[in-house]
Amino acid sequence: MNIITQLESTRDRTLQCFDLAEAELARKYAPEKWSVRFILHHLADAETVLNDRIRRTISEPRQVLLVFDQDAWAKGLDYSRMPLDLSRRIYEATRAGIIHLACEHYERNGHLEFIHSETGLRTLKDEFDKVAAHNEEHLGQIEAALSGQ
Repeated sequence: MNIITQLESTRDRTLQCFDLAEAELARKYAPEKWSVRFILHHLADAETVLNDRIRRTISEPRQVLLVFDQDAWAKGLDYSRMPLDLSRRIYEATRAGIIHLACEHYERNGHLEFIHSETGLRTLKDEFDKVAAHNEEHLGQIEAALSGQ
């Protein structure tokens, strides 16, 4: 499966999750873990961070780009009060931008590099791949929460 197909597939499956009933949104895949609602808010925020890294790498390669503390974002942005529809719109628009950039730059400029503040040297291709893999990982958590596992 190529990167565009992966990005579109995870997008489509994630967007369906925003339409879940309140009881389903409150479910967790494990005790002390985030609810489905919080995972969806996190996915919207992570998309914005990854999109920023992608755009910076295309425009200003070899920059040091900082890690983001997902728990601090959940707390600081108060996911319990954040409108889910707002996160849906952020996720959808940001993913559209990422897909566009992947079409234009994945093969042609995938070699461009940036330095991640925790993990070191990474490429543009790595970051596009991370978008899809990160989304897939959280879809697995949502599926586990909904199935009660």
